[in-house]
Amino acid sequence: MALETQGVPQLELEAVIGFNGHVFSGLRVHPDREHLIYPLGCTVILKRIKDDKQEFLHGHTNNVSCVSVSKSGIYIASGQVNFMGFQAMVIIWDYAQRTIYAQLLLHKAKVEALAFSPNDKYLVSLGGQDDGSIVVWDIETKQAICGSPASPHSAGHCLTVQYSNTNDNIFVSAGSGTLRVWELDLPNRKIRPTECQTGKLKRIVKCIEIPEDDKFIFCGTTSGDIMKINLKTGLLSDYGPVKAKYSLGVSVIRILKSGDLLVGSGSGTFTLCSRTNFKTLKKVQLEKGVTSIAIRGEGQQFFVGTEAAQMYRFSYENFKSELISTSHNSAVKDVAISFGTSELFATCSEEDIRLWHIDKPKELLRITVPNMTCNSLDFMVDGHSIISAWNDGKIRVFAPESGRLMLIVHNAHRMGVTAIAGTRDCKRIVSGGGEGQVRVWELQPHGHRLLETMKEHKATINCIKIKSDDKECVTASSDGACIIWDLVRFASLQMVIANTLFRTVCYHPEEYQIITSGTDRKVFYWDVYDGSAIRELEGSLSGAINGMHITQDGKHFVTGGDDKLVKVWDYMEGAVTHTGIAHGGSITSIKVCSNNRTLVSTSADGAILRWRFPHPSSS
Repeated sequence: MALETQGVPQLELEAVIGFNGHVFSGLRVHPDREHLIYPLGCTVILKRIKDDKQEFLHGHTNNVSCVSVSKSGIYIASGQVNFMGFQAMVIIWDYAQRTIYAQLLLHKAKVEALAFSPNDKYLVSLGGQDDGSIVVWDIETKQAICGSPASPHSAGHCLTVQYSNTNDNIFVSAGSGTLRVWELDLPNRKIRPTECQTGKLKRIVKCIEIPEDDKFIFCGTTSGDIMKINLKTGLLSDYGPVKAKYSLGVSVIRILKSGDLLVGSGSGTFTLCSRTNFKTLKKVQLEKGVTSIAIRGEGQQFFVGTEAAQMYRFSYENFKSELISTSHNSAVKDVAISFGTSELFATCSEEDIRLWHIDKPKELLRITVPNMTCNSLDFMVDGHSIISAWNDGKIRVFAPESGRLMLIVHNAHRMGVTAIAGTRDCKRIVSGGGEGQVRVWELQPHGHRLLETMKEHKATINCIKIKSDDKECVTASSDGACIIWDLVRFASLQMVIANTLFRTVCYHPEEYQIITSGTDRKVFYWDVYDGSAIRELEGSLSGAINGMHITQDGKHFVTGGDDKLVKVWDYMEGAVTHTGIAHGGSITSIKVCSNNRTLVSTSADGAILRWRFPHPSSS
């Protein structure tokens, strides 16, 4: 990737919609009380609480797996995952400068957890299950002081670490059948563990919290209870709740100044519970499992992150949830920008279609179809409807203002509807299916009618584009063919074939050429009339190209795919003018809005990124 992007100007990232809610304790509040810190893909995002202004820390080469903030707020640390056999990096960031302070490489495949010592002297890092070691780093020298296997041989994997609040030489680690208090012996460069005794309780500890006075360790377990351990003696002093355990385990605990606990569970319950008997004092049910609780200031306000990739704000007084940010928690399949105005765009994924305002990354509308996946969607040109293709073989048409279902076409395709497009006159829909058929539907005042089924493709239709006069369309399929169809006579006019699974196709605005791309990583220009290949470009060095879009003036096009890079190309030159690096997952779709101001890209990790398009229209 480094070679490919060298010397090419970078796209400016304007906004990111997304939050990786699967990173435990990934959502943090900075000690300045003004910023939220959270991971998304290979980026760490800083978001100002008062006006949602975002800044981005770029440096990781793969998904961020853990985040920690030092007590002083001078440093942020983040760890990542990597492929088997490769080292996973820890980055320490200088918060004030928003730059990389140190890059630390020792762990294999994944960094599981990170914790700063109370006076910013040391950082302790825990490797994932393929690594299993704990390393203590000196922040000043940026060197490792010492390391040790995290768990004894008899125990399972270690899952979390937490530093003492008063002593730079003491930290705690815990996991499956292991709970240890470690002491750093700096002169001898060793860390020495003491096992805690939990008696008959055999537990897998998911999270640890240590109160400010360092007297106890509170451990949240997968069994749904909390153990309270004396830090000095390492003995179990209490545990609970004995009867009403937390369903799907305790995934995160935070201690308030009062000593009471905030507890989040895998089933989405978020409670305030008493420090003495673990009795629930207040309780709220959130969507999907709670993975982060971040306390702001003295604890009057806290933020909660969930696996549904949602963030909530709570005040201590009324303990009511206020939803402050939403995003997709599974792969985004497609994006469409409304025609003409370019103010709205829509994205689809498993179970839902969401509408967003292009300037404010806020969800305007969510249309949910439980247990179904929306594969593709488009706005009709008149803006009165959103047409969508679903894996249950149905085409659904919704009203963009209300989300009301206006029309449903049952059994549109046998193996799911995989691609869809609407004509400019808004009277017809062209759909493609998993079985390779292309169908044309006429929209009527009270229903629809199938005009024609066109059978030539032998595999899934991945993309459909209709010519501006509505008389022809082009379809790209996994069978290695792109076919140009006559929509008046319903016959194929031209076929282009390549040794690839075509993922995407676009008409050049002048419509005498099409460009295609797919799994062979090449971008082909073809002549519409005789189907001859005019030009072949190396679209990507690694991985398929999944999405492509041409600007309305035809001067530039954009591509995105499995290499996670957004590329802006000059159409005539066939050269990359800008690249965008920020996606943590494969790019699934990409669009430029009609006024050439904004570029929107979506990825398999649920992220939606908005970039400043570097070539504004001259008109």
